[in-house]
Amino acid sequence: MKPVVLVTRKLPDAVETRLQRDYQPILNPTDTLYTSEQIIEMADGAAAILPCHTEKFTSDVISRLPESVKIIANFSVGYDHVDTSAAKEHGLVVTNTPDVLSDATAELTIMLMLGAARRASEGERLVRTREWKDWSPSFMVGVQMTGKRLGIVGFGRVGQVVAQRARAFDMTIHYHNRHRAEPGIEQGAIYHETVEELMPHCDFLALHCVASPETTGLLNAERISLLPDGAVVVNASRGAVIDDAALIDALKSGKLYAAGLDVFNNEPDIDPAYRELTNVFLMPHIGSATKETRDAMGFRALDNLDAYFGGQEPGDRVA
Repeated sequence: MKPVVLVTRKLPDAVETRLQRDYQPILNPTDTLYTSEQIIEMADGAAAILPCHTEKFTSDVISRLPESVKIIANFSVGYDHVDTSAAKEHGLVVTNTPDVLSDATAELTIMLMLGAARRASEGERLVRTREWKDWSPSFMVGVQMTGKRLGIVGFGRVGQVVAQRARAFDMTIHYHNRHRAEPGIEQGAIYHETVEELMPHCDFLALHCVASPETTGLLNAERISLLPDGAVVVNASRGAVIDDAALIDALKSGKLYAAGLDVFNNEPDIDPAYRELTNVFLMPHIGSATKETRDAMGFRALDNLDAYFGGQEPGDRVA
């Protein structure tokens, strides 16, 4: 008997085809965003749940899941939407999908940097609304990336690829990480032991740290004040690492030149002030949104399920 898998969102066709071949999936063809109550009810009889970051598995939800559920195989690299401590207490295995998102998220980060620095949102709006009238030396002047200093908070897989891509713009790389990287990984990047030490060296700042109690509100007013005037901030990690009020104040005051954001607190109900600011380049959490990456994420999640139901330890177990 093939294990029953509750799939909470519409997945790529290739992933669902493999699911139907190897499991008894409960699919979501309309891509409905299920409530926690619906997930608990639909999981009755399921041996596994394959969710995305849009579903919240709090301690309460986990305690009410049917006993049949043995593993939560996330379709995401982040797993802050799952209370892993509660999962461990209830004997639930939790996995994620690392590695496969790095290139796509790094590409998106470079887009955020360029979009914010070169005023892409403003320019695109001018063309669409027919407000673009002519050319002049003072029209739509932005900030150049080439040759600038890029600071990276979180020098893991994504941060390292961002550094590689940024070197094509002759940027000098500075970074902070919990542990200093090996010289072969650094490739000349300059390490700073604390976030505070990093800030003054960032003409551009890219956030690539995981969301955790320690990183919540990491970019706050005090740390923003340490950045050079006119710096550009981009975030393609998790919204929780930014103090929205502090960032918005800095964008309004001119302390920061611009920001490029793909993730937000309380998304999609983001702070409305972001929508009013012209110096923010906004994206709807699409860091991994390439066909190649979404397929790879699904296959990675299924590899974890295959390992678990095959009696082996899943390679990407986080709880």
